[in-house]
Amino acid sequence: MESSVARDTMDYLSQQNLVSGQDADQFGAQSASLMLTHLQRIIDQRLLTARFQPIVQMQNGDILGYEGLIRGPSDSPLHSPVNLFKAAWDNNLTVTVEHLCRRVVLEQFAAQKLPGKLFLNVSPECLLQRDVRYGETLDYIHELGINPERVIIELTEYQPTHDYALLCEAVVHYREMGFEIAIDDLGEGFSSLRLWSELKPDYVKIDMHFIQGIDHDPVKAQFVRSIQSIAEKSGTRVVAEGIETQAELLAVRDLGVACGQGYHIARPHPTPARAVSAEVARVLTPNQYQAARRTAGSFEQAATVEKILKTPPTISSRMLNNQVDDIFLQHPKLQIIPVVDDGMPVGLINRYHMIDRFARPYQRELYGKKPCTVFMEAHPVIVDKNTSMQDVSHIIVEANPEQLINGIIITDQGRYIGLGSGPDLMREITQMQINAARYANPLTQLPGNVPINEHIDVLLQKEQSFCACYCDLDHFKPFNDVYGYRRGDDIIQMTSDVLKQHCDPQLDFIGHIGGDDFIILFRSEDWEVRCQAILASFSAAIYDFYSNEDRDRGGYLSEDRQGKKVFYPLVSLSLGVVKSRANRYYSHHQISIAASDAKKQAKKIHGNSLFVDRRSEMDLLVG
Repeated sequence: MESSVARDTMDYLSQQNLVSGQDADQFGAQSASLMLTHLQRIIDQRLLTARFQPIVQMQNGDILGYEGLIRGPSDSPLHSPVNLFKAAWDNNLTVTVEHLCRRVVLEQFAAQKLPGKLFLNVSPECLLQRDVRYGETLDYIHELGINPERVIIELTEYQPTHDYALLCEAVVHYREMGFEIAIDDLGEGFSSLRLWSELKPDYVKIDMHFIQGIDHDPVKAQFVRSIQSIAEKSGTRVVAEGIETQAELLAVRDLGVACGQGYHIARPHPTPARAVSAEVARVLTPNQYQAARRTAGSFEQAATVEKILKTPPTISSRMLNNQVDDIFLQHPKLQIIPVVDDGMPVGLINRYHMIDRFARPYQRELYGKKPCTVFMEAHPVIVDKNTSMQDVSHIIVEANPEQLINGIIITDQGRYIGLGSGPDLMREITQMQINAARYANPLTQLPGNVPINEHIDVLLQKEQSFCACYCDLDHFKPFNDVYGYRRGDDIIQMTSDVLKQHCDPQLDFIGHIGGDDFIILFRSEDWEVRCQAILASFSAAIYDFYSNEDRDRGGYLSEDRQGKKVFYPLVSLSLGVVKSRANRYYSHHQISIAASDAKKQAKKIHGNSLFVDRRSEMDLLVG
């Protein structure tokens, strides 16, 4: 089969009228020599130009740095880097060409004073050359005034790597000079997974094959999710290559991938942009919702009793009461002293309880020289450090009210590690309630977008089956125009009450997306019966919001946007349901899109309606 270099050369020579009627064999014999001539001219005259493609940080849209790419002369068959390096390999000039490429990229990066880091492509073969390993690149970088910490050596495999021990030695040498290491095309190269294991790079770049179409391919999504999990455990940052659509960008962002690169973000350019486009910025720049979601999510993860842990001085059960009293006198702000024997909690001594006892006649004389267990609370609340704040609050409510004053002993696998005070506990519980109220809809007090999305993600992460039911009112805007917004708010509240009436509070989650849009996350097995009951209750209740005349004729007149009188039917409720299935959906973004599509189908049905997306069931049957 003809090589790509040969094909491009034939095209080039044809355009230059240098060949005519030559057969393929004759052309093949000449092409190698001609390629060497082109290649030698490029090397001698340094006829290479650099292009830079931005790599962005997915959590905020900032540019982390640029990958330096290379192009040959535009009028040459070696313009493509694939053809360029193929010709270099065929003529044993790979190292020479790569050195030249590296110099050109470094020079143009420095000349443009581009911000951030530079991802510099290096083949393992070139990295193993002694002159490279012993500082040639470092010296040239210093000449250009670039800090080595800004340069990331990106290992790109053109051929299989065999000498891992020598490669590891070379990587260690580069790291000692200040460079970071990246592995390119993870999942595509000859040995990229072993390179990751052997070299422990700072960055891994996932091959574009696994990124393109990731928004609708659960296998690719699972691959990236697995790579992300490994990266988090190994301290490596992941770069997703080949992002070409906004849907792919959203999917990669939702998987928690650190960095992204691709045509949708920015194409390679000789003078690249120093900020992402407005379209990309809208997706990646943290807005109030995204920041709130991260804050709420991190708060929930950190909201264990360990958050209020303090380490006051402890005493043993053998200490005498007079000695305990001396400790309280020496520490006026100390309220509680834990009693601990050999690392195991025994009880608590309350400052005011002890002072009160000693203030009574003869109590000091009677008990001063006896062990502190006389005045000790022998049944304190003891919880593990991983107990949630909510669970601790329930324990305190069910216990003696005095336990809130004494505080909580916190343990790690049964051994004492500290104390949590009652005021600190109440402060954290109050803050949790404030956060919950902040993300609730003010009209219905139902959870808003932040907790809705978090709840969906939790269900997906736990691989729990559920049905997402998107609820939307039909003909609601003209009702507001005729009857007023106050009456419209009454319908929204009525809708909220109907949904609550027919959902199981122990299993189902109801959220208020905004306006007249709601969502139910059903885990009840009889969800379809509940949906029909919701429609029936809504249909009966909606009549109370109309005048007798409009009720009798089944609708009302209102003006459209052109000022024409239009007859609108009574407000109805449309329910669109999509079922979660393992390996089909992996983020709240996908669930919301699928549920919204189901709702649109329901709205095409006249009156109160239910549409269930059965495609996932069909996929299961076909599978």
